[in-house]
Amino acid sequence: MAIDNSEKIIPHPSESEHVLKLRTVLPSDAADIEDISKLIYAKDQAWTKKSVLKLLEIFPEGQICIEDKGKVVAYALSMIIDYDKFGDSHTYHDIVKDNFVNHNEDGDILYGIEVSVNPNSRNMRLGRRLYDARKELCENLNLKGIIAGGRMPNFSKYSDDVTPRQYIEKVRQKEIYDPVLTFQLSNGFHVKKVLRNYLPDDFESKAYATLLKWDNIYYEEKPTLVNQPKEVIRIGVVQWQMRNVKSVESFFENVEFFVDALSSYRSDFVLFPEFFNVPLMAEYNEEDTAKAIRRLAEYTEEVRDKLVEYAVSYNINIIGGSLPLLEDGKLYNVSYLCRRDGTWDVQYKIHITPSEVQDYGMIGGNKVKVFETDVAKIGILICYDSEFPELSRMLADDGMQILFVPFSTDMQNGYMRVRVCSQARAVENECYVAIAGSVGNLPKVKNMDIQYAQSAVFSPSDYSFPNNAIIAEATPNTEMTMIADVNMDLLKELHSHGSVRNLKDRRKDIYSLKWKKTN
Repeated sequence: MAIDNSEKIIPHPSESEHVLKLRTVLPSDAADIEDISKLIYAKDQAWTKKSVLKLLEIFPEGQICIEDKGKVVAYALSMIIDYDKFGDSHTYHDIVKDNFVNHNEDGDILYGIEVSVNPNSRNMRLGRRLYDARKELCENLNLKGIIAGGRMPNFSKYSDDVTPRQYIEKVRQKEIYDPVLTFQLSNGFHVKKVLRNYLPDDFESKAYATLLKWDNIYYEEKPTLVNQPKEVIRIGVVQWQMRNVKSVESFFENVEFFVDALSSYRSDFVLFPEFFNVPLMAEYNEEDTAKAIRRLAEYTEEVRDKLVEYAVSYNINIIGGSLPLLEDGKLYNVSYLCRRDGTWDVQYKIHITPSEVQDYGMIGGNKVKVFETDVAKIGILICYDSEFPELSRMLADDGMQILFVPFSTDMQNGYMRVRVCSQARAVENECYVAIAGSVGNLPKVKNMDIQYAQSAVFSPSDYSFPNNAIIAEATPNTEMTMIADVNMDLLKELHSHGSVRNLKDRRKDIYSLKWKKTN
């Protein structure tokens, strides 16, 4: 029994119109399927009504067909298997033997055992419709993917000159056309390996086959009734007004107001700007700037603990802008992720601006990392760090889905550097990017006297996203909150089926990016 169509051609009858219908196979269709199979395969390899009926008995939803004017003209047959029991080195008979005894409802892979089109109905792209339906079935059943053995019917024409592996590469490069393999590759399948003796009687393929796989990007390891990964995540952004405060308690009142407001709209995240606590530095204005910011750093642990408290009580993940941190005598600029489960983590700013070095004596951290949250994998880059694409690319390689950029800029040209670079990070890393800045004036604080900001949430640039790749943006230089919903499934679709695929198409064969060892 073979798994793909041969090249046998039967003249197409003259027909003026078609009435196509995609549906699951019915018992009454078994005779039509047997007839089609006999047109394509040798008598001892053709499907029988008995075999079709057995498949319908054990896995009815997995058998798909297309009818034309009430008669089946194409079909796709499949099973569910526990793939670990077979591994990559198996034959067709290993899978389908003994009346499909290997079908396992608790398995993890949809195995394609047959796709055929009536020779009289060729050139209608029915095979593509069947493959799309099979992918939809795989997604709906929450299986890891589809696997099939693919014949290489044109290999016999080239076998004297090339190996099977070379043949596959030439087909991939479109130097050779293979009716089966070319079709499979164009439908999103990739070759896992070459199989020997997959179908011993397949002389056209010299008994070789390709082990093909299509990955279900929507697969969830352990679906549960609660706490399932969210398709849509809500991001809250605070465009923070720099204002004088009388005390740390007054500062916390302002922070809590925004956390409360965005939590009431069921936001999953709230993002504050860089150095959003500098109003507390006003009382140290008479001291030199370096000493003043070190006095401000004395509040950092208290601010972090209060943000953790708010995250838990308001059930929202908080990205605490950035705060100065004095650690072992060294001054850093850090951003705290305060999760709603009560845990927290920290990201150090890597690249310190010239003014931060000269005025504050700050130094940079030496590592960025992806943070796990209950709804997404996120990264945090503080202001200037967003202008260095290597950092976000390292985060993207580790699975980052949303990048948060708290920033502080005084003039519009500085803001534009952050904005343009953040938009570039969204495109090149196929992720969402949220930026948050401060506005207004703070006359008694050196280096923070004027602010310019227009906070925003950016998306990748493709058909499924806004035409300008902007999900939402705030009014410039106005204190406000902004809420944006981002769809995580669109990112999964983009990674595999985008009109361009920046992550997949990188030429890792000629360049790479890696961390150097640090002490």
